[in-house]
Amino acid sequence: MIKNKFIKSTVILLIGGFVSKLMAMVIRIVLSRKIGTEGLGLYMMVLPTFGLFITLSNLGLPLAVSKLVSEGGKNNKKLVLSLVPLILIFNIFLMIVIILISPFISRVLLKNNLLLYPIMAIGLTLPFITISDILRGYFFGKERMWPYTISNNGEQLIRLLLVIFLIPYLLRFSVEKAVTGVVLINIISEGISIIILLLFTPKVSISKDDFIYNKYITKEALSIGIPSTSSRLIGTIGSFLEPIIITFVLLKVGYETNYITMEYGIINGYVLPLLLLPSFFSYAISNALLPVISNAYANGHKKRAKTKLNQAIFISLLIGIPISLIFIFIPQIPLSIIYKTNLGINYIKVIAPFFLMHYIQAPLTSTLQAMGKSKCAMWGTLIGTILRSVILFVISLFKVGMWGLIIAIISNIVFTTLHHLYYVYKYLKD
Repeated sequence: MIKNKFIKSTVILLIGGFVSKLMAMVIRIVLSRKIGTEGLGLYMMVLPTFGLFITLSNLGLPLAVSKLVSEGGKNNKKLVLSLVPLILIFNIFLMIVIILISPFISRVLLKNNLLLYPIMAIGLTLPFITISDILRGYFFGKERMWPYTISNNGEQLIRLLLVIFLIPYLLRFSVEKAVTGVVLINIISEGISIIILLLFTPKVSISKDDFIYNKYITKEALSIGIPSTSSRLIGTIGSFLEPIIITFVLLKVGYETNYITMEYGIINGYVLPLLLLPSFFSYAISNALLPVISNAYANGHKKRAKTKLNQAIFISLLIGIPISLIFIFIPQIPLSIIYKTNLGINYIKVIAPFFLMHYIQAPLTSTLQAMGKSKCAMWGTLIGTILRSVILFVISLFKVGMWGLIIAIISNIVFTTLHHLYYVYKYLKD
């Protein structure tokens, strides 16, 4: 029997994360084969906008709920339910914003009319994603990892089935409708996730008074969530600007739209997903780490917090190093097995060594947030994102194709990881 709750939570998340990541990989494989390189390229162009609005939509409240629940001393029912009206109203506002600005994003910024409806579809998914994330935040705070694991895998299963059966039907009409369908699938999959999570919630009576706005709860939750959102928002803004900068600069120096879409799809559809495969371990560890570090740091146990962080980094590297060696020396094997392609081999060989630093970035970020140092993480992310965007713009002017993006990604990983590493150990110093 595993007595250490942190280790137990980590093991559950690792097992569940492995299954979820495996399913996500299968989904990506099936998706890439169903919609082809063109469709995958279009979807990859949409994803940065999707990520930006997901970050905006939850206001950092899932993390705030997790932190407040883990600290104890509050009415958890009131804490969660009183935030629901606020988040739903804000999500409706974002829906309207997306519908209004989608023509500008697709036609002016990304210069591709096929992206209009996929971008508009993003708005419909936001309330489902946000509510699901808040419920997950509650269970993380309670250190109950089974509900998260089951809901996440249930969500992935539904997504896989819809990709298999729905997307081929939509492709009969057009690749644009198929990509729009890929976005809208999130409504059903996240809805299933919400239902599963609700089945695990404590059986308590709920009245309309529980949903009444509470300014004290809201203020406390936003004081935690907004700095965290600011940090993630900076990263997602950088990702949002990425295809816009690439499209603008590469068109300016003479590349064709088809080349940009295809190569961007290769990097974001094949290369980065493959390199990110080991990261589910570090994210699972980070999620389990947050309530433990938060509790230890709040009670002045810096040594315990540092020990847990060191364990998290060690496990992340233990898994990341052998997988990185495969990516560096024989990338054609995982590419062929997973995607049945050899596209992106040269990109992988160059960027894989630097992803070792990325694998330890998640535990470092979680630790800063758990210690109430979200602003520090935000500044590191901000500077790293600015650095990435500037390098992307400048290097791309030299007609090096997508290598400007590769160099920019590496620069961001190195700077952000070293920044977080320095400040985490500075704050944990006895």
